[in-house]
Amino acid sequence: MKIRSYQPADLETLKTITVEAFQGVSIDEGIEREYGPINGHDWKWRKAGHVEADVRRDPEGIFIAEVDGKIAGYISTWHDLEAGIGYIPNLAFAPEFRGQGMGRKLLEHALQHFRDLNLTLAKIETLEQNDVGNHLYTSLGFKEIVKQVHFVAPLTSTTEKS
Repeated sequence: MKIRSYQPADLETLKTITVEAFQGVSIDEGIEREYGPINGHDWKWRKAGHVEADVRRDPEGIFIAEVDGKIAGYISTWHDLEAGIGYIPNLAFAPEFRGQGMGRKLLEHALQHFRDLNLTLAKIETLEQNDVGNHLYTSLGFKEIVKQVHFVAPLTSTTEKS
């Protein structure tokens, strides 16, 4: 596995990998189960939009895992130098590359990136049902600080499940 910097031509592949990888562990998917598509868009469209937001925020903080010239997965990061915190919004791999230790290597690469920036802490979030992520993150020294509950309320009486 080779780790390289993000290139704009990677975007569509990263969006595809992300949507597939977050199936079953996406807040937006849970919202859709309750309310259906929102404004004509499904959860996959919104999750792909998160990748676009990562690129707008810090394209230099996105690292690509490549195997034989093919994108296997990626990690996105951004940081707040004043606060001393590095953030990891997304870590995802194509199915055929999971379970091979590449996620650990990519996460270690991101943590070194944060150390090189002289940051104090790294922060990553996941859902309770993400057993793989929960195991990986704690094995690298992340500690669960608090659990968060996401509430969603319809803003009109016409919001209903399709």
